Amino acid sequence: MRRRPATKAAQYVALAAYLIFLGFPLLWLLSISLKTPRELASIAPSLIPHHFQWSNYHDALEAQGLLRSALNSTIVAVGATLLTIAVSLPAAYALGRFKTRLRGIATGWILVSQLFPVVLIVIPLFMILRSLHLLNSLLGLTLVYLVWTLPFALWMLRGYVAGLPVDLEEAAAVDGAGRLRVLVSIVLPLLRPGIVATAMFAFISSWNEFFFALVLLRGSTRTLPLTLARFVGSEGQVSLGPLAAGSVLATIPSLLVFALIQRRLTSGLLAGAVKG
Repeated sequence: MRRRPATKAAQYVALAAYLIFLGFPLLWLLSISLKTPRELASIAPSLIPHHFQWSNYHDALEAQGLLRSALNSTIVAVGATLLTIAVSLPAAYALGRFKTRLRGIATGWILVSQLFPVVLIVIPLFMILRSLHLLNSLLGLTLVYLVWTLPFALWMLRGYVAGLPVDLEEAAAVDGAGRLRVLVSIVLPLLRPGIVATAMFAFISSWNEFFFALVLLRGSTRTLPLTLARFVGSEGQVSLGPLAAGSVLATIPSLLVFALIQRRLTSGLLAGAVKG
């Protein structure tokens, strides 16, 4: 059925309005990062700066050691993502394929674990890491992020595994393929969109997390969210220009990761939406 021009125009207008709604905070953040202190103090702010203050980016990089914190965040986020996929993938396959009594208990525990508030578990985690001498350690924070992201990652991958047709694996087994060959040649390629979507979730969750890092890290091991918070002085005075510049720089890695895997992520999310 051919759509009317008015309907098509309305769809484009709605899509443009939605994109502006989503992108406006980022544009406003970029504008603030390029303004002088005088423009930032103006009671009638403008979207486009009158004088571009590029030194805000220099101050953000030099004043608080932003590059060191970005490296720490990268190590923690990448490490937590790889560990999350390595642990959740075989567990999700077992939950999706093997019908045992343990599956119902494990599934219920995954759902219940998502109800715990962060404040409830941070003290036990603090004591465990202290006994393991992993306080103020990037490895300790990576393990905490693994524990935090694992239930939801497991739940996501379980849905993708359950959506794969068992007939393909049975046909490969009939043709003589062993279990390992079936997993590597049949299951993993079909699960690739789900793995990418889960990895993206684990990376962004670890990259943006603040509370655990605030409790568990000090000094040179600070991650990016903690360093950005230091632009707010102890008396509440905010270095708004450098803070906005640092926030823009902190957003770039997430945008790059999303741009690189956007096609696979979209297909994975759509596949997960229709699979049980």
